[in-house]
Amino acid sequence: MSHVVIIGCGVVGAAIAYELSQVKGLKITVVDRQPPAQASTGAALGVLMGVISQKIKGKAWQMRQTSIQRYETLIPELEAITNRKIPFNRQGILSLCLEEENIADWEKLREIRHSQGWQLEIWDKAKLQNICPQIDNEKITGAVYSPQDRQLDPTALTLALVEAAQHNGVTFKFGVAVLDAQTSPPFCSQLETTAGKISADWFVVAAGLGSTPLTAQFKQMIDIRPVLGQALQVHLGHSLGNPDFQPAITGNDVHIVPVGDGDYWLGATVEFPNDGNEIPPNQELLDSVRQQAIAFCPDLATAKIIRTWSGLRPRPEGRPAPVIGKLPGFDNVLLATGHYRNGVLLAPATAYAIREMIIPIDS
Repeated sequence: MSHVVIIGCGVVGAAIAYELSQVKGLKITVVDRQPPAQASTGAALGVLMGVISQKIKGKAWQMRQTSIQRYETLIPELEAITNRKIPFNRQGILSLCLEEENIADWEKLREIRHSQGWQLEIWDKAKLQNICPQIDNEKITGAVYSPQDRQLDPTALTLALVEAAQHNGVTFKFGVAVLDAQTSPPFCSQLETTAGKISADWFVVAAGLGSTPLTAQFKQMIDIRPVLGQALQVHLGHSLGNPDFQPAITGNDVHIVPVGDGDYWLGATVEFPNDGNEIPPNQELLDSVRQQAIAFCPDLATAKIIRTWSGLRPRPEGRPAPVIGKLPGFDNVLLATGHYRNGVLLAPATAYAIREMIIPIDS
Protein backbone atom coordinates (compact mmCIF):
# COMPACT_ATOMS: atom_id res chain seq x y z
CA MET A 1 0.00 0.00 0.00
CA SER A 2 1.42 3.36 -1.06
CA HIS A 3 1.53 6.06 1.61
CA VAL A 4 0.98 9.68 0.52
CA VAL A 5 1.72 12.59 2.85
CA ILE A 6 0.13 15.96 2.01
CA ILE A 7 1.63 19.02 3.68
CA GLY A 8 -0.90 21.83 3.98
CA CYS A 9 -4.65 21.78 4.58
CA GLY A 10 -6.07 24.81 2.87
CA VAL A 11 -8.62 24.21 0.14
CA VAL A 12 -5.97 22.75 -2.22
CA GLY A 13 -4.51 20.25 0.27
CA ALA A 14 -8.00 19.23 1.41
CA ALA A 15 -9.19 18.76 -2.19
CA ILE A 16 -6.17 16.56 -2.96
CA ALA A 17 -6.77 14.51 0.20
CA TYR A 18 -10.42 13.93 -0.72
CA GLU A 19 -9.62 13.10 -4.36
CA LEU A 20 -6.90 10.59 -3.38
CA SER A 21 -9.14 9.08 -0.68
CA GLN A 22 -11.27 7.64 -3.48
CA VAL A 23 -8.32 5.61 -4.82
CA LYS A 24 -8.13 2.05 -3.50
CA GLY A 25 -4.85 1.02 -1.91
CA LEU A 26 -3.58 4.44 -0.82
CA LYS A 27 -2.85 5.42 2.76
CA ILE A 28 -3.09 9.21 3.14
CA THR A 29 -1.87 11.52 5.90
CA VAL A 30 -2.33 15.30 5.91
CA VAL A 31 -0.21 17.52 8.18
CA ASP A 32 -0.62 21.23 8.85
CA ARG A 33 0.79 23.59 11.45
CA GLN A 34 -2.66 25.16 11.80
CA PRO A 35 -6.27 23.98 11.75
CA PRO A 36 -7.79 23.66 8.24
CA ALA A 37 -8.70 26.68 6.06
CA GLN A 38 -6.70 29.16 8.14
CA ALA A 39 -4.41 30.95 5.72
CA SER A 40 -5.32 32.11 2.18
CA THR A 41 -8.42 29.87 2.09
CA GLY A 42 -10.01 31.55 5.10
CA ALA A 43 -9.61 34.96 3.49
CA ALA A 44 -10.92 34.04 0.02
CA LEU A 45 -14.34 35.11 -1.29
CA GLY A 46 -14.84 31.93 -3.33
CA VAL A 47 -15.82 33.68 -6.58
CA LEU A 48 -15.20 31.01 -9.25
CA MET A 49 -14.38 33.03 -12.36
CA GLY A 50 -14.04 30.30 -14.95
CA VAL A 51 -16.15 30.92 -18.04
CA ILE A 52 -15.93 34.68 -17.53
CA SER A 53 -12.12 34.62 -17.21
CA GLN A 54 -9.99 35.78 -20.13
CA LYS A 55 -8.14 32.43 -20.26
CA ILE A 56 -9.23 30.75 -23.47
CA LYS A 57 -6.73 28.00 -24.25
CA GLY A 58 -4.04 25.71 -22.91
CA LYS A 59 -3.68 24.52 -19.35
CA ALA A 60 -4.97 27.77 -17.81
CA TRP A 61 -8.38 27.31 -19.48
CA GLN A 62 -8.44 23.49 -19.21
CA MET A 63 -7.98 23.64 -15.43
CA ARG A 64 -10.72 26.23 -15.06
CA GLN A 65 -13.13 24.20 -17.18
CA THR A 66 -12.33 20.97 -15.31
CA SER A 67 -12.90 22.67 -11.94
CA ILE A 68 -16.15 24.41 -12.88
CA GLN A 69 -17.53 21.08 -14.17
CA ARG A 70 -16.33 19.17 -11.10
CA TYR A 71 -17.90 21.60 -8.61
CA GLU A 72 -21.38 20.76 -9.95
CA THR A 73 -20.96 17.17 -8.74
CA LEU A 74 -18.52 17.77 -5.88
CA ILE A 75 -20.76 20.02 -3.76
CA PRO A 76 -23.77 17.64 -3.64
CA GLU A 77 -21.35 14.71 -3.14
CA LEU A 78 -19.72 16.36 -0.10
CA GLU A 79 -23.07 17.46 1.32
CA ALA A 80 -24.35 13.88 1.12
CA ILE A 81 -21.29 12.41 2.87
CA THR A 82 -20.94 15.05 5.59
CA ASN A 83 -24.52 16.21 6.07
CA ARG A 84 -23.10 19.76 5.99
CA LYS A 85 -24.59 22.56 3.92
CA ILE A 86 -21.98 24.24 1.72
CA PRO A 87 -23.18 27.69 0.60
CA PHE A 88 -23.00 27.43 -3.21
CA ASN A 89 -24.42 30.27 -5.29
CA ARG A 90 -25.63 28.87 -8.62
CA GLN A 91 -26.90 32.24 -9.90
CA GLY A 92 -23.77 33.03 -11.87
CA ILE A 93 -21.39 35.98 -12.01
CA LEU A 94 -22.24 39.42 -13.36
CA SER A 95 -19.28 41.49 -14.55
CA LEU A 96 -20.01 45.21 -14.84
CA CYS A 97 -18.68 47.04 -17.90
CA LEU A 98 -17.29 50.50 -17.27
CA GLU A 99 -17.39 52.93 -20.17
CA GLU A 100 -13.72 52.48 -20.99
CA GLU A 101 -14.06 48.72 -21.36
CA ASN A 102 -14.09 47.28 -24.82
CA ILE A 103 -17.36 45.48 -25.61
CA ALA A 104 -15.77 44.01 -28.77
CA ASP A 105 -13.39 41.97 -26.58
CA TRP A 106 -16.35 40.55 -24.64
CA GLU A 107 -18.19 39.73 -27.85
CA LYS A 108 -15.13 37.83 -29.04
CA LEU A 109 -14.95 35.94 -25.74
CA ARG A 110 -18.67 35.13 -25.97
CA GLU A 111 -18.12 33.55 -29.40
CA ILE A 112 -15.14 31.53 -28.17
CA ARG A 113 -17.09 30.29 -25.12
CA HIS A 114 -20.05 29.41 -27.32
CA SER A 115 -17.77 27.27 -29.51
CA GLN A 116 -16.44 25.59 -26.33
CA GLY A 117 -19.99 24.80 -25.18
CA TRP A 118 -20.37 27.54 -22.56
CA GLN A 119 -22.69 30.53 -22.29
CA LEU A 120 -21.96 34.22 -21.83
CA GLU A 121 -24.53 36.98 -22.21
CA ILE A 122 -23.83 40.62 -22.98
CA TRP A 123 -26.40 42.98 -21.45
CA ASP A 124 -26.90 46.58 -22.45
CA LYS A 125 -27.62 49.24 -19.84
CA ALA A 126 -31.43 48.90 -20.17
CA LYS A 127 -31.36 45.14 -19.62
CA LEU A 128 -28.95 45.52 -16.68
CA GLN A 129 -31.19 48.12 -15.00
CA ASN A 130 -34.25 45.99 -15.59
CA ILE A 131 -32.73 42.81 -14.07
CA CYS A 132 -30.44 44.39 -11.44
CA PRO A 133 -32.01 47.73 -10.44
CA GLN A 134 -29.58 47.96 -7.50
CA ILE A 135 -26.76 48.87 -9.91
CA ASP A 136 -26.88 52.60 -10.40
CA ASN A 137 -23.81 54.34 -11.78
CA GLU A 138 -23.70 56.42 -14.95
CA LYS A 139 -20.24 55.10 -15.83
CA ILE A 140 -21.58 51.55 -16.21
CA THR A 141 -22.55 50.90 -19.81
CA GLY A 142 -23.77 47.32 -19.44
CA ALA A 143 -22.62 43.96 -18.13
CA VAL A 144 -21.47 40.47 -19.05
CA TYR A 145 -23.43 37.68 -17.37
CA SER A 146 -21.94 34.22 -16.91
CA PRO A 147 -24.75 31.87 -15.79
CA GLN A 148 -22.48 28.82 -15.38
CA ASP A 149 -19.88 30.36 -13.08
CA ARG A 150 -20.37 29.99 -9.34
CA GLN A 151 -19.47 31.30 -5.90
CA LEU A 152 -19.05 29.27 -2.73
CA ASP A 153 -17.92 29.56 0.88
CA PRO A 154 -14.26 28.44 0.87
CA THR A 155 -14.10 27.64 4.59
CA ALA A 156 -17.29 25.54 4.54
CA LEU A 157 -15.98 23.75 1.43
CA THR A 158 -12.59 23.00 3.03
CA LEU A 159 -14.11 21.69 6.26
CA ALA A 160 -16.45 19.45 4.25
CA LEU A 161 -13.52 18.13 2.16
CA VAL A 162 -11.65 17.31 5.39
CA GLU A 163 -14.65 15.54 6.91
CA ALA A 164 -15.38 13.58 3.71
CA ALA A 165 -11.70 12.58 3.42
CA GLN A 166 -11.73 11.46 7.09
CA HIS A 167 -14.87 9.46 6.33
CA ASN A 168 -12.84 7.75 3.58
CA GLY A 169 -9.99 6.91 5.98
CA VAL A 170 -7.59 9.86 5.62
CA THR A 171 -5.59 10.80 8.77
CA PHE A 172 -5.25 14.51 9.56
CA LYS A 173 -2.60 15.83 11.96
CA PHE A 174 -3.18 19.50 12.83
CA GLY A 175 -0.77 21.57 14.88
CA VAL A 176 2.12 19.57 13.38
CA ALA A 177 5.06 21.35 11.75
CA VAL A 178 7.62 19.84 9.38
CA LEU A 179 11.15 20.31 10.74
CA ASP A 180 13.29 18.50 8.19
CA ALA A 181 13.23 16.17 5.20
CA GLN A 182 15.43 13.07 4.90
CA THR A 183 16.43 12.81 1.29
CA SER A 184 18.72 10.96 -1.03
CA PRO A 185 17.75 12.50 -4.39
CA PRO A 186 15.80 11.71 -6.47
CA PHE A 187 13.83 10.42 -3.46
CA CYS A 188 12.64 11.66 -0.11
CA SER A 189 12.06 8.87 2.40
CA GLN A 190 10.70 10.62 5.46
CA LEU A 191 9.85 13.88 7.14
CA GLU A 192 10.92 14.90 10.61
CA THR A 193 7.93 16.64 12.24
CA THR A 194 7.01 18.00 15.67
CA ALA A 195 4.94 14.79 16.03
CA GLY A 196 7.84 12.48 15.12
CA LYS A 197 9.06 10.91 11.89
CA ILE A 198 6.67 10.21 9.02
CA SER A 199 7.79 7.87 6.22
CA ALA A 200 5.97 7.80 2.89
CA ASP A 201 6.19 6.91 -0.79
CA TRP A 202 4.91 10.30 -1.96
CA PHE A 203 5.03 13.80 -0.50
CA VAL A 204 2.74 16.55 -1.77
CA VAL A 205 3.62 20.14 -0.85
CA ALA A 206 0.34 22.10 -0.80
CA ALA A 207 1.31 24.66 1.80
CA GLY A 208 0.78 27.95 -0.03
CA LEU A 209 3.23 30.48 1.40
CA GLY A 210 4.61 27.78 3.69
CA SER A 211 5.88 25.98 0.57
CA THR A 212 8.97 28.19 0.27
CA PRO A 213 10.55 27.21 3.63
CA LEU A 214 9.39 23.61 3.07
CA THR A 215 11.11 23.26 -0.29
CA ALA A 216 14.27 24.72 1.27
CA GLN A 217 14.37 21.58 3.43
CA PHE A 218 14.67 19.59 0.21
CA LYS A 219 17.60 21.87 -0.74
CA GLN A 220 15.33 23.44 -3.36
CA MET A 221 13.81 26.87 -3.41
CA ILE A 222 10.38 27.51 -4.88
CA ASP A 223 10.01 31.25 -4.48
CA ILE A 224 6.45 32.07 -3.43
CA ARG A 225 5.69 35.54 -2.15
CA PRO A 226 2.76 37.03 -0.28
CA VAL A 227 0.12 39.35 -1.70
CA LEU A 228 -2.34 40.62 0.90
CA GLY A 229 -6.07 40.58 0.31
CA GLN A 230 -8.59 42.29 2.59
CA ALA A 231 -12.36 41.97 2.59
CA LEU A 232 -15.33 42.98 4.68
CA GLN A 233 -18.77 41.66 5.49
CA VAL A 234 -21.67 44.10 5.64
CA HIS A 235 -25.24 43.69 6.86
CA LEU A 236 -27.94 45.43 4.82
CA GLY A 237 -30.91 43.56 6.29
CA HIS A 238 -32.51 42.97 2.88
CA SER A 239 -31.45 41.77 -0.56
CA LEU A 240 -30.07 44.17 -3.15
CA GLY A 241 -32.41 44.44 -6.15
CA ASN A 242 -34.44 41.32 -6.93
CA PRO A 243 -34.28 38.88 -3.98
CA ASP A 244 -34.72 35.96 -6.41
CA PHE A 245 -31.70 36.92 -8.51
CA GLN A 246 -28.56 37.32 -6.42
CA PRO A 247 -25.47 36.63 -8.55
CA ALA A 248 -21.95 37.52 -7.43
CA ILE A 249 -21.27 40.96 -8.94
CA THR A 250 -17.80 42.09 -9.97
CA GLY A 251 -16.53 45.32 -11.46
CA ASN A 252 -13.14 47.01 -11.54
CA ASP A 253 -11.74 44.04 -9.55
CA VAL A 254 -14.19 44.59 -6.68
CA HIS A 255 -16.57 41.76 -5.77
CA ILE A 256 -20.02 42.13 -4.19
CA VAL A 257 -20.96 38.66 -2.95
CA PRO A 258 -24.38 37.80 -1.46
CA VAL A 259 -24.08 35.48 1.54
CA GLY A 260 -27.72 35.35 2.67
CA ASP A 261 -29.87 37.15 5.26
CA GLY A 262 -29.16 40.55 3.71
CA ASP A 263 -25.40 40.13 4.21
CA TYR A 264 -22.74 40.77 1.56
CA TRP A 265 -19.01 40.21 1.34
CA LEU A 266 -17.11 43.07 -0.30
CA GLY A 267 -13.56 42.60 -1.51
CA ALA A 268 -10.84 42.23 -2.18
CA THR A 269 -7.73 44.34 -2.13
CA VAL A 270 -4.47 43.36 -3.84
CA GLU A 271 -1.58 44.59 -1.70
CA PHE A 272 2.07 43.83 -2.44
CA PRO A 273 4.84 43.93 0.18
CA ASN A 274 6.70 47.24 0.29
CA ASP A 275 10.00 45.67 1.36
CA GLY A 276 10.71 42.20 2.66
CA ASN A 277 7.62 40.12 3.23
CA GLU A 278 5.74 42.38 5.62
CA ILE A 279 2.39 43.73 4.46
CA PRO A 280 0.48 45.63 7.12
CA PRO A 281 -3.20 45.77 6.06
CA ASN A 282 -3.93 49.16 4.53
CA GLN A 283 -7.18 50.58 5.95
CA GLU A 284 -7.47 53.16 3.15
CA LEU A 285 -7.39 50.45 0.48
CA LEU A 286 -10.09 48.47 2.26
CA ASP A 287 -12.19 51.60 2.51
CA SER A 288 -11.70 52.30 -1.20
CA VAL A 289 -13.04 48.78 -1.98
CA ARG A 290 -16.13 49.58 0.10
CA GLN A 291 -16.54 52.96 -1.63
CA GLN A 292 -16.23 51.30 -5.06
CA ALA A 293 -18.93 48.78 -4.10
CA ILE A 294 -21.18 51.66 -2.94
CA ALA A 295 -20.52 53.52 -6.22
CA PHE A 296 -21.89 50.45 -8.08
CA CYS A 297 -24.76 49.75 -5.64
CA PRO A 298 -25.62 52.95 -3.72
CA ASP A 299 -27.94 50.96 -1.38
CA LEU A 300 -24.79 49.54 0.24
CA ALA A 301 -24.05 52.96 1.77
CA THR A 302 -26.48 52.18 4.60
CA ALA A 303 -25.07 48.68 5.23
CA LYS A 304 -23.36 48.11 8.56
CA ILE A 305 -19.83 46.65 8.60
CA ILE A 306 -19.96 43.43 10.65
CA ARG A 307 -16.39 42.24 10.27
CA THR A 308 -13.24 42.71 8.23
CA TRP A 309 -10.58 40.12 7.52
CA SER A 310 -7.38 39.70 5.56
CA GLY A 311 -5.15 36.93 4.28
CA LEU A 312 -1.95 36.44 2.34
CA ARG A 313 -2.18 34.87 -1.10
CA PRO A 314 0.72 32.78 -2.41
CA ARG A 315 2.11 34.23 -5.65
CA PRO A 316 4.99 32.46 -7.42
CA GLU A 317 7.84 34.82 -8.28
CA GLY A 318 8.92 34.94 -11.92
CA ARG A 319 6.66 32.13 -13.13
CA PRO A 320 2.96 31.65 -13.79
CA ALA A 321 0.60 30.53 -11.03
CA PRO A 322 -0.07 27.82 -9.93
CA VAL A 323 3.01 25.60 -9.47
CA ILE A 324 1.96 21.98 -10.06
CA GLY A 325 4.43 19.19 -10.79
CA LYS A 326 7.49 17.43 -9.45
CA LEU A 327 9.90 19.30 -7.21
CA PRO A 328 13.08 19.65 -9.30
CA GLY A 329 15.49 16.83 -8.48
CA PHE A 330 12.84 14.58 -6.93
CA ASP A 331 10.64 11.84 -8.34
CA ASN A 332 8.33 11.49 -5.34
CA VAL A 333 7.90 15.08 -4.11
CA LEU A 334 5.03 16.89 -5.83
CA LEU A 335 4.14 20.58 -5.72
CA ALA A 336 0.57 21.88 -5.67
CA THR A 337 1.05 25.44 -4.57
CA GLY A 338 1.31 29.10 -5.52
CA HIS A 339 -2.29 29.43 -6.73
CA TYR A 340 -2.29 33.19 -6.05
CA ARG A 341 -5.92 34.36 -6.42
CA ASN A 342 -7.31 31.12 -7.86
CA GLY A 343 -6.82 28.49 -5.15
CA VAL A 344 -10.51 27.86 -4.60
CA LEU A 345 -11.31 27.97 -8.31
CA LEU A 346 -8.54 25.55 -9.30
CA ALA A 347 -8.59 23.17 -6.31
CA PRO A 348 -10.56 20.35 -8.05
CA ALA A 349 -8.38 20.44 -11.19
CA THR A 350 -5.22 20.55 -9.03
CA ALA A 351 -6.44 17.48 -7.14
CA TYR A 352 -7.01 15.65 -10.45
CA ALA A 353 -3.52 16.60 -11.65
CA ILE A 354 -1.86 15.28 -8.48
CA ARG A 355 -3.90 12.07 -8.58
CA GLU A 356 -2.81 11.53 -12.18
CA MET A 357 0.89 11.93 -11.19
CA ILE A 358 0.54 9.35 -8.41
CA ILE A 359 -1.83 6.91 -10.14
CA PRO A 360 -1.73 7.43 -13.92
CA ILE A 361 -5.18 6.80 -15.45
CA ASP A 362 -3.87 4.12 -17.80
CA SER A 363 -2.21 2.12 -15.02
